[in-house]
Amino acid sequence: MVEELTQAEGAIAAFADTAAWAHPEGELIAALDTAYRIEQRLAALKLALIRELDGRGTATAQGASSTAVWLRERLRLTVPAARRLVDLAAVLDVGNPGVRHALANGHITVDQARVIADTVDSVQTAAGPEAADKALGVLVDWAGQFDPTLLRKLSTRVLDHVAPDIADAAAKAALDAEARRATRDRHLTLSTLTDGRLRLTGILDSETAGLLRAAIDPLGAPSGPDDQRSPGQRRHDALGDVCRLALRTGELPEHGGDPAQIVVTTSYDGLTRQLGTGTLDTGLHLTPEAVRRLACDAAILPAVLSGAGQPLDLGRQRRLITGPLRRALVLRDGGCAFPGCDRPPRWCDAHHLHHWADGGDTNLTNAVLLCGHHHRYLHHSDWAVRLAGDGHPEFVPPAWLDPEQVPRRNHYHRRT
Repeated sequence: MVEELTQAEGAIAAFADTAAWAHPEGELIAALDTAYRIEQRLAALKLALIRELDGRGTATAQGASSTAVWLRERLRLTVPAARRLVDLAAVLDVGNPGVRHALANGHITVDQARVIADTVDSVQTAAGPEAADKALGVLVDWAGQFDPTLLRKLSTRVLDHVAPDIADAAAKAALDAEARRATRDRHLTLSTLTDGRLRLTGILDSETAGLLRAAIDPLGAPSGPDDQRSPGQRRHDALGDVCRLALRTGELPEHGGDPAQIVVTTSYDGLTRQLGTGTLDTGLHLTPEAVRRLACDAAILPAVLSGAGQPLDLGRQRRLITGPLRRALVLRDGGCAFPGCDRPPRWCDAHHLHHWADGGDTNLTNAVLLCGHHHRYLHHSDWAVRLAGDGHPEFVPPAWLDPEQVPRRNHYHRRT
C-alpha cells in the first residue's frame, strides 16, 4: 500500500512541477476535475486509515490520550479538526457503506459525506433500509449540484422523494424532537472574569434567537463611515443598547425599571474636581471615565468620605435628565445628535455638555442626546460638543481629523 501511494505521490509531484501556462484551457479544466476527484478519494482513504488506527488503539499505545490528540501531533491539525475526522471515520465505518463508496469514487466531498451520512441514518430510523438506500442515491445525485450547506437544507425533505407516505409525519416528528432538544439545551451562562468583565456563553432556542437578532441586528450596523468597530464589538454595543431600552420601560420587575445605580466612593476634594472611581452594587469597579459617562443618564448615590474613610454624606438619589426635560431634548435633537448617526431617541442617553459633577446644570442648554456608541466615543475622543447660536448642538472635530475644525451637525433628524 505504501509503495503504491508513494508512486502516486511522485506522479502528482511531477505534474505539479510542470508549467500550467503551457497547457490549453480545456486540459487545465480536466486536470482540475481529476485533481479534485483524487483529493476526495484520498480523503476516503485517510478516513479508512484513521478508523483502523483508532480501532487498534495505536494512539494510546504511543502515549497519546486519544486518537484526535495523536493526529494533532502527527498531521499538525487542530484538535477540533482531528476530532471531526475521527468522528466521521466512525460514522462511515458503521453507517451505510454506500456513503463510503461514493466518497471513495470521488462523487461526493468530505463535507457532503457528513451531511449524507447523517441524513441516511435518520431516514433508516424513520422509514427502514430500503428508503435509506433510495435516499442515498438521491443525495449523491444532489451532491453533484449543490454545496454542503444547500445539501443539508434539501436533505430535510428527502423523505418527500423516497417515502412520501410518511414524509409529513416524519417531518413533524423531527420538528417536535428538535423543539424538545432546543428546550432542553437552552441556557445562558454569565461568568465573571477576574478583571470584572463578563463572559456570556449559551445556546438560545429558535424563538429567542430570532428575538435577539431582531433586536440587535439593526443596532449592530455601522453607525457611519467613521465607525471602526469590528462586527463583534458592534453586536456587543447593540446588546448594551437593548438593555438600556429595557431598563427605560419601567416594566421590569424589582429594580429593573431604573437605569444603572452607581455608588460613587471618593474623597470630598475628588468629588469637587471630578467624579472618582465607582462601584456597582455587584461589587465591580468602574474607571472614573466610565462613571462620568454613566452618570449622564443614571441615578447617582454619592458617598463622600473623610480622609479617615468615614462617611461624611450619603446623598439621596438624583434623577438627572428625565420627564419633561428629556421630552424637550427629544423634540430638539430628534435622536443621536452626533454627525452622521441615525439612531432614534429611544436608543439615546442624555449627555451633559458640562458635566454635573464639575458644576454643570441639568437643563436643556447643557444637554445633548447621544446613542450608546457615540456617548462612549465622545467620552474617549478629542471631539467637542456645544450649542450653536440657534440652540442646536454642533460637534467640533479634532485637529488631526480636520485642521480647520469646522463644526459639524447631524442632518438625519427632523429639526423642530
